[in-house]
Amino acid sequence: MGNSFRVDRVGMEIKREVNEILRLKVRDPRVQEVTITDVQMLGDLSAARVYYTIHSTLASDNQKAQIGLEKATGTIKRELGKNLKMYKIPDLVFVKDESIEYGNKIDQMLRNLDKE
Repeated sequence: MGNSFRVDRVGMEIKREVNEILRLKVRDPRVQEVTITDVQMLGDLSAARVYYTIHSTLASDNQKAQIGLEKATGTIKRELGKNLKMYKIPDLVFVKDESIEYGNKIDQMLRNLDKE
């Protein structure tokens, strides 16, 4: 039970650090508009699922961002190793966060109900 607090804390720290690394260290133009929204860690801290969103709605930009993040994974892990005091830096898997788009869709549906 006490381990879940540590897992959440490490996830929040990785989220903060990855956002900072993307902003300052990664020069790839494909990831300039990427924002990390959440990080979910495995219980043993060996892997992290990093959720991101991008400000563009174009499918091609989403695909480019995914490719850019996958290419930058080594740089991100190296910088995490410098900044975090962890025995082993977790493997990073980048996943597009669909929750914001889903929330906007629901919001639009509710607005349409008000108009009728």
